[in-house]
Amino acid sequence: MSRLRFGAFLAPFHPAGENPTLALQRDLELIEHLDRLGYDEVWVGEHHSAGSEIIAAPEIFLAAAAERTRHIRLGTGVTSLAYHNPLWVADRMVLLDHLTRGRTMLGVGPGSLPTDSAMIGLTPTDTRELLDVNFDIVMRLLAGETVTAHTATHRLVDARLQLRPYSEPCFDIAVAAVASPTGPRLAGRHGTGLLSIGATLTKEGFDALAHHWGVVEERAAHYGRPVPDRSGWRLVGLMHIAQTREQAYREVEYGIEEWFRYFQKVAAFPQMAVSGGNVREMIDHINNAGVGAIGTPEDARAQVQRLWDQSGGFGAMLLMAHEWADPAATRRSLELIAQHVMPHFQGHGTSHARSTLDAKERARVSRDGHAQAQLSAVAHMTEKYAKEIADKP
Repeated sequence: MSRLRFGAFLAPFHPAGENPTLALQRDLELIEHLDRLGYDEVWVGEHHSAGSEIIAAPEIFLAAAAERTRHIRLGTGVTSLAYHNPLWVADRMVLLDHLTRGRTMLGVGPGSLPTDSAMIGLTPTDTRELLDVNFDIVMRLLAGETVTAHTATHRLVDARLQLRPYSEPCFDIAVAAVASPTGPRLAGRHGTGLLSIGATLTKEGFDALAHHWGVVEERAAHYGRPVPDRSGWRLVGLMHIAQTREQAYREVEYGIEEWFRYFQKVAAFPQMAVSGGNVREMIDHINNAGVGAIGTPEDARAQVQRLWDQSGGFGAMLLMAHEWADPAATRRSLELIAQHVMPHFQGHGTSHARSTLDAKERARVSRDGHAQAQLSAVAHMTEKYAKEIADKP
């Protein structure tokens, strides 16, 4: 296994009715925490309705996060491309790429909440058709082309970008995949990465992972393109871990029910259907359906391995931010993953911790000899000092 990147995916989810200003600050602090822990990337979504997913402009939010972080890469997860003039999407992302000195990533999708698109007179079918058209325009603009086009919502006349991306030749781009083949089709056609959001959040989606990449390969072949590298494929999954399963179960009682009720009762997003009538049934759904891990670092490692085996290999494991636990327990869960899960999948098929374990074993085997040498050194210096005192005039 090549080095697997780790990151986070923030829709974000916050209980409706709580202070949104403080919730947004927690999101920024979470990204700072991820940066300090060495996570590779974070993706932030765009939503406009339903009260829980409250970031309307991921580019603005990521510009604020960029000023608070040093290393972590920052992606829109996703820009709902059907909602926007594709010229301005490309233009804003190039600006963000310069502001972050090349840490920008663009994720695109049709928009997940029908209540968003309904406010601008679009149906879910409209948004998927527009995604196809607008993404082609964005890719042409980022390649330096001048574009004249008339879409269902916008008209472009000799449109072109006045700035080139800071990243050469361009920043990383990925298309969202939930249930339909829309995302994999576009990724294969344009040679971009794939961002599998819903594919790991239901049992049915979990089983469709290998199919997703099969669509990418088929479309790439159809358009005469090389198959995109699997390192650009990102899987979004659910996790909360603690020192023991019992502790993890107790911690998620803080907020898991609110998260489940959002998808069960509020968001018209059937691809994210989750089952469970009480907290224990919700926990069991996550663990027993194979769509996530609530438990220990060992459980988290096993879940990542299952995703790897099911998919045939991918480039990054993104943890969906969910606030199942309180902020302190959430941060601790991320720390445990960084300490005990990430090293297991990083490096060329071996743990980054292997060298420290080897060093420990070498020291253990030679301990007796070195300990005796230390005692001998102390005895030698003691004897030397005693002789100096004895020889003193």
